[in-house]
Amino acid sequence: MISIIVPVYNEQGSVVRTLIELNTALKNFTEYEIIVVDDGSTDSTLDRVIEVKVENMRVINHIENLGYGRSLYDGIVSAKYDCIAIIDGDGSYPAYRIKDLYNYYPQYDMVVGARTGKEYKKGLFKRPARMLFNFLVEYASGRKVPDVNSGFRIFKKDIVMKFQDSLCTGFSFTTTLTLIFFLNHYYVKYVPIEYFKRDGKSKVRHFKDTLRAGQIIVEAILQYNPIKLFLLLGLGNSLFGAVVGVFNFFFLKLDFLSIYAGISVASFIPVFTAGLIAKKLQRINQ
Repeated sequence: MISIIVPVYNEQGSVVRTLIELNTALKNFTEYEIIVVDDGSTDSTLDRVIEVKVENMRVINHIENLGYGRSLYDGIVSAKYDCIAIIDGDGSYPAYRIKDLYNYYPQYDMVVGARTGKEYKKGLFKRPARMLFNFLVEYASGRKVPDVNSGFRIFKKDIVMKFQDSLCTGFSFTTTLTLIFFLNHYYVKYVPIEYFKRDGKSKVRHFKDTLRAGQIIVEAILQYNPIKLFLLLGLGNSLFGAVVGVFNFFFLKLDFLSIYAGISVASFIPVFTAGLIAKKLQRINQ
């Protein structure tokens, strides 16, 4: 028994193929439903979804564009089954691999398709940001995170609903899910999958959405494990100050740089102390 949620926004060129592939892949499931959430598409996406002959499918229509995360959330709330799968409707994920992810359910609380291949790795802006986010999540959780924001995953509805107030309504919804499951010590399994070039133009606003994702990651670390963030800030600032001090001592001999380096190195103590206080406050509020 599984509910598959497919959020779509102006995906007229790929949504039918995605739904047909999903319908074929689900033939071996005894009970399933496909929930398509059209997020205010301005092209013929909704018409094509309604016309396609797919079993056990229903449609949720947003008359206005409310965001990727809100589309997923509305689908999750309306789902009949506790086993939830999500997949984008743009043709970038291999719908036929749904069974490979489902093989690890319910032993794992969430099973994620970890993207591989050149389409996933390309992008001068996206790749460095993705590496930074992966590092922060791995640092905070102490666990390996191959793909922090994959849009192809299976998870338990009851767990997500416990944290519904923490979910993001935008493109960072999947990043939020990853943080919730890892930082609350749920079992997460990653399964390598192919990742294809999407049909049509991406809806992601790279700079704005990257900043939003970074904000969400920092907020989550502050909420669940604040001392690690303060420790990282303190060490980073102190090491930078030490490098500046050594460079200045051998090459520049500037007094103000010596003072700056000394303050930066010494700042580790108050920053780490602030982390201890934040950790104490977190325990009190739990």
